[in-house]
Amino acid sequence: MHGVPVPRYALVNREVPYQELDYFVEEEDFVEVHGHRFWKPFVEKPVEGDDHSIMIYYPSSAGGGMKELFRKVGNRSSEFHPEVRRVRREGSYIYEEFMPTGGTDVKVYTVGPEYAHAEARKSPVVDGVVMRNPDGKEVRYPVLLTPTEKQMARDVCIAFRQAVCGFDLLRCEGRSYVCDVNGWSFVKNSYKYYDDAACVLRKIFLDAKAPHLSSAIPPTLPWKVNEPSQPSEGLTRQGSGIIGTFGQSEELRCVIAIIRHGDRTPKQKVKLKVTEEKLLNLMLKYNGGRPRSETKLKSAIQLQDLLDATRMLVPRTRPGRESDSEAEDIEHAEKLRQVKAVLEEGGHFSGIYRKVQLKPLKWVKVAKSNGEGEEERPVEALMVLKYGGVLTHAGRKQAEELGRYFRNNMYPGEGTGLLRLHSTYRHDLKIYSSDEGRVQMSAAAFAKGLLDLEGQLTPILVSLVSKDSSMLDGLDNASVEMEEAKARLNEIITSGAKTVHSNATPPWMADGSGLPSNASELLPKLVKLTKKVTEQVRLLAKDEDEELTKTSSYDVILPYDQAKALGKTNIDVDRIAAGLPCGSEGFLLMYARWRKLVRDLYNERKERFDITQIPDVYDSCKYDLLHNAHLNLEGLDELFKVAQLLADGVIPNEYGINPTQKLKIGSKIARRLLGKIMIDLRNTREEAISVAEPKSNQDETSKLTNSEKEDKEYHPKLHVKNEDRKSSATDISKLYIKNEDTRRSSTTSEISIDQDDDDDKETQYRLDPKYANVRTPERHVRTRLYFTSESHIHSLMNVLRYCNLDESLQGEDGLICYSALERLFKTKELDYMSYIVLRMFENTAVALEDPKKFRVEMTFSRGADLSPLENNDSKAASLRQEHTLPVMGPERLQEAGSYLTLDKMEKMIRSFAMPAEDFPPPSTPAGFSGYFSKSAAVLERLVNLWPFHKHANSNGK
Repeated sequence: MHGVPVPRYALVNREVPYQELDYFVEEEDFVEVHGHRFWKPFVEKPVEGDDHSIMIYYPSSAGGGMKELFRKVGNRSSEFHPEVRRVRREGSYIYEEFMPTGGTDVKVYTVGPEYAHAEARKSPVVDGVVMRNPDGKEVRYPVLLTPTEKQMARDVCIAFRQAVCGFDLLRCEGRSYVCDVNGWSFVKNSYKYYDDAACVLRKIFLDAKAPHLSSAIPPTLPWKVNEPSQPSEGLTRQGSGIIGTFGQSEELRCVIAIIRHGDRTPKQKVKLKVTEEKLLNLMLKYNGGRPRSETKLKSAIQLQDLLDATRMLVPRTRPGRESDSEAEDIEHAEKLRQVKAVLEEGGHFSGIYRKVQLKPLKWVKVAKSNGEGEEERPVEALMVLKYGGVLTHAGRKQAEELGRYFRNNMYPGEGTGLLRLHSTYRHDLKIYSSDEGRVQMSAAAFAKGLLDLEGQLTPILVSLVSKDSSMLDGLDNASVEMEEAKARLNEIITSGAKTVHSNATPPWMADGSGLPSNASELLPKLVKLTKKVTEQVRLLAKDEDEELTKTSSYDVILPYDQAKALGKTNIDVDRIAAGLPCGSEGFLLMYARWRKLVRDLYNERKERFDITQIPDVYDSCKYDLLHNAHLNLEGLDELFKVAQLLADGVIPNEYGINPTQKLKIGSKIARRLLGKIMIDLRNTREEAISVAEPKSNQDETSKLTNSEKEDKEYHPKLHVKNEDRKSSATDISKLYIKNEDTRRSSTTSEISIDQDDDDDKETQYRLDPKYANVRTPERHVRTRLYFTSESHIHSLMNVLRYCNLDESLQGEDGLICYSALERLFKTKELDYMSYIVLRMFENTAVALEDPKKFRVEMTFSRGADLSPLENNDSKAASLRQEHTLPVMGPERLQEAGSYLTLDKMEKMIRSFAMPAEDFPPPSTPAGFSGYFSKSAAVLERLVNLWPFHKHANSNGK
């Protein structure tokens, strides 16, 4: 319809149940039909139209599983089945690409080809819970259709020869698709629909019997003409906020949060050189047979191949002390055994927490198999297995509770009303995540709490979270500077030098500030205590290994356990009662983790400390103190305190040894994220200005000519297609905005859409203001949530702290007040679920040109509260039993009553942020679409430009 592409689909037709078809292939993450591959997530629909059992299959990278959609039963419309991974084979099915719609479906109802009523409802693919009002009806809100959608409604109505017709729309990546046509269908409970239907029917009668009256009678019902407007409810006022009281003229416009992931298991890495033929052949199999090319194994098939090969190579018994085996052979066998144990963990490869790299190191020339010449063959490769870093049950709980906290506290005046704001297309929400599994799952758990969703995280992740690794992943841009910082840090610690600063200089300005004065003395103590803990774990692992050897469990393939593959949802009480480690880690892997720390922390032969291992020792201490306290490892408490002292100094200094270097490194790592944040704030301002300037928009609109077409280039002002004036008075045209112009200027009143909408695929949608049963349909809030790792939180915070040290900003006051700088210096660690929040408020009582029109408020949280690990009181004991640390509340970064304008914020950040015009058009993320572009007031004015009676005779008869 009108150039909108049809989603790819394929038919698998079986004459009898379970018939094998040579054109149909199923693999772990895709199905292939006649050579066309459909990657998960995809949709499976029965060919039989009356069979409403529709399945959605999710990729292993998101945890896998299947969601079954069905006609509403009570308050359920779908169920998630995490264990189902194979498609159905008992009948004939259609396979289609899954379309992410941001958790919303649109139901459209026509009354003749010239009228369509639309309502939005919560999509069943998110959590399957039906939202109902007090009368038991499904909650729906009328929404405005774009011109393309209105033409689609007309086409459906005519094509199916059904004047009164209902159908379903999916709004995906800025385009709309008809996914179901229901035929004869009425709206169940809407005054708007029946008022409009009455007008349409009256017009049909008059056109047929009294055309001279048809154009003279107004399109509204007589009793609606002087109907009073709906009362105004209190806007989203800031009132008495964190920074201070600014009066009731402020309205919240934007919430931007940058959030670290939740509690995780320690990240692990195994490195070993391999010469075994089976492993070298495996590398060649997956790198295209190129002897000098490395390969990465992530998919379930690849990792299963590696596990099969490793099982055949691991010795069944360990050599005794009296064996003649070389020490290196023993070490190699131990590492192979560790690789095998890691690959077997969970019994299924989720593809989200385990990955293997094989890199060729040596080659030889060998004769080709056909005897014609020679070819290269690898004879040695480096295998690197990365695993761990799994979001724990505590991490999920932290993220979900923080989402709930945001819902109730970050939107003043709303409270739980945020859900109503969101469900009525007045909350423009987008959630972004880095590529790391723990970060994605943290984002999904947070969304679950924020939007009061239920059920498993996989459907929420696929429906609501977009991945943007270029913005939220990686340290490559600052790798050189970070190596310099670590080298200088190592020099300060190992030399025993004290960090000296004068009384006049703030302590955070000195090189290596925050390091304990006795750091060099603490290092030997750290090594000694680490060895003590490791030896205890070795004895536990030895007992476990003997049991495994007796039962020959090396050959057992464990059943799939999603809790192990993706991280547990609850504490495994049975494991803890049995004296086993928490989670899915056995003693063998726990010992491998601690043994590696001992070896990496201190090189016995060279008598050299590696300070970069301090954060890893601290992570392991923190994890075992919280999750494995029941193992009663002697000396772990003391080791934690020593590691914490050192880590509190080392971790912040890894991102710069002094403020100048911190600023340089921070701006390199967070440059793209900073650019995106500034675009979010600017676009919010432009949108607010467009609401305040409806007249200029109306004047611009009135200049349009008949020759202007819908599919021409975007324009910097609001344009309406003339031919669309055939639509009814309750409809609204599509809004066109030119991206490039508005990105380059933040001082004009031109309306811009999100920079994250920087390809032309995104359309912004609106609540219908006239019949929405909402007292302030014009109110809207933009929310952008960015989930990332420790590096980006530190980098962003360092730019906010020290931006005024840049040469171009000499003499400027910083963004963060002195008392907050002191608190940040004492804070040291930005732990799990730490966050930085920027909220922008509009002062509706001042003029548009007033610098104080827009105020930015900055707060941060240190994240998980470590006091339960540091204290031994009853509260600490209770929290330890739950294995979950509470997340600290927000602290202000500005003085109470201070006023940070958006202009000031832009001035201070501009030189560190990626310019808007430098953002390349990204591939459209699988996630939320934006909702807002213009105010309801503007829409009202546009509607009045083409009243119903002016084009009465142009309707298709």
